[in-house]
Amino acid sequence: MADTKVGKISHYYNKISVAVIEVLAPLSVGDRIKISGHGNEVEQEISSMQIEHEQIKKAKKGQSVGLKVDQPVKSGDEVFKVD
Repeated sequence: MADTKVGKISHYYNKISVAVIEVLAPLSVGDRIKISGHGNEVEQEISSMQIEHEQIKKAKKGQSVGLKVDQPVKSGDEVFKVD
């Protein structure tokens, strides 16, 4: 099954391993995602998401969310939901 594009990385905070994602399709805590770009690919489960330092369970299209990532990613990387 094809992975669905759900967002794009707009910023990455190295010290705290948090990526900011511009959300293009609904995302929820517990979803498996793949972050792909710059010759790199990271797959992980979403363990927590935040908007303005508030924990959220679901993100809607058009929101920007902070996401804890297991490995460094870069601005411009694309985010896919893994089915």
